[in-house]
Amino acid sequence: MNVTDFLLQVAIILFTTKLFGIFMRKLGLPQVLGFIVAGILIGPSIWELFFDLSGASVFPLKQNDFLNGFAEVGVIFVMFAAGLETNLQDVKKTGGTAFLVAAAGVLLPLVCGTGLGALFLPHAEHGFFTWLFIGVIMTATSVGITVEVLRELGKLQTRVGTVILSAAIIDDVLGIMILSIVLSLSGAKSADYTVLSLINPSGNPAITVIWILAFFVFAISAGIGISKLFKIIEKKSPHTRRIPIFSIATCFLFAYIAEKVFGVADITGAYIAGLVLSTNHNSAQYVDRKVSINSYTVFAPVFFSCIGIKMSFAGFSVETLLFAVTFTVVAILTKIIGCGGAARLLKFTRKDSFRTGMGMIARGEVALIVMEKGISGNIIDDKYRVIVVLLVLVSSLLAPILLKLLYRHDDTPALPTRQELEEGHFD
Repeated sequence: MNVTDFLLQVAIILFTTKLFGIFMRKLGLPQVLGFIVAGILIGPSIWELFFDLSGASVFPLKQNDFLNGFAEVGVIFVMFAAGLETNLQDVKKTGGTAFLVAAAGVLLPLVCGTGLGALFLPHAEHGFFTWLFIGVIMTATSVGITVEVLRELGKLQTRVGTVILSAAIIDDVLGIMILSIVLSLSGAKSADYTVLSLINPSGNPAITVIWILAFFVFAISAGIGISKLFKIIEKKSPHTRRIPIFSIATCFLFAYIAEKVFGVADITGAYIAGLVLSTNHNSAQYVDRKVSINSYTVFAPVFFSCIGIKMSFAGFSVETLLFAVTFTVVAILTKIIGCGGAARLLKFTRKDSFRTGMGMIARGEVALIVMEKGISGNIIDDKYRVIVVLLVLVSSLLAPILLKLLYRHDDTPALPTRQELEEGHFD
């Protein structure tokens, strides 16, 4: 694909996502749901059922390096903005709560997923490790969709929103640790991270876990220095363009170092970069407004639409369909019961507990990445890729709808988003 064709594809994405986003808002639903639906309609998943798309180059839209790159920047911007809008004092207050919620949201899906794997794949080549890998896939959480919904509803900075954000970050780290251990113990190669693969070529799980923990030591240490540096810049040149430029550069740098050096997902690095810069409150607000212009005009619509574009309904059989449906139901229920149950035990109200559990059900790029690593490591057959595709589709659609319904009669005034303050309207 050439650059000119890509420009046409971006034009199609921006037009359709905005159109369906407005339509969803008219129905009282989050516009992010419209982005995903638009992606399904302009992607190949439906069209390939009726037409031969082997010669199609521009439409329907297919995965390509350009779109994947834009989508990756989109989710990084979403997480960076979430970090900027996170109050660290609230995170400190909910840190222990978030850890317990995340732990329950990892343990229950892991156990139930392993049991489900044993039920549907009793003769798997790798036996227990294949079953355990099914559980690992269930632990993944795609916080990007939930972040967008909570931001639209003005609930991102509430106790529930903060706990979901913090728990999702912890969830990501725990999931990566478990994935690394499973890949190592099963005989598969460890994740192909530049530095991690050099210091741990044999995929020793202990070294992997220690190296992941080292990232957070690095992030805290570097964050203290970066925060002081930005305070100096803000004092000398308040609200100048250099501040958001340096901030975005810091975000990308943290994302790169997190994934390539320490083996932690890049979205975790982006979120932590936002947290670091959020310590300078006035500067963080200014940066957030500038980032939102680029993010919510171009990059975020591409990211959310790509979730729909990547869907595929080809290759289904009765057996795999039954497995996929059961897998999806169990994956969603275990997150609601695990995370929501933990929140309830921690004295959340019944409604807030359900909101917490519901906010953790969405799966996206992380689940797909985990599945691809399992396929490349020969832990699971590639024909079962459809189980994750269905989970991503259903959970991505359910999470925005149900969160919107759960907040419908909330008496707490919704906080306006940065974008609304900047533009003064939604459309």
